[in-house]
Amino acid sequence: MRTLLAIVMIVAWGAATAALGQEAAEDRVTEINFDDDTITGDLQRPDGELVEARRRVQHQNLIRERETFRDRILESVGDL
Repeated sequence: MRTLLAIVMIVAWGAATAALGQEAAEDRVTEINFDDDTITGDLQRPDGELVEARRRVQHQNLIRERETFRDRILESVGDL
C-alpha cells in the first residue's frame, strides 16, 4: 500500500512539474516586428570574370596490338 501511494505521488509530482514547465516556456515567447524598418544597400558583385580552364593533355593510346596477333590470325585462317 505504501509503494502504491509513493508511485501515485511521484506521478502527480511529475505531471505538476511538466505543467509548470510548459507555462514558463509560453511566457518566454518574443515577437519581433520588422515592418517599420527600411533596409538600404548596394549589391556587390565582382568586377570581372575568372575563368579557369585545364589544358588538354595528350595521352598515349593504351590499346596496343600484340606482336604475334597477325601471325596467329593467319595461322587460324590456314586451319580452315
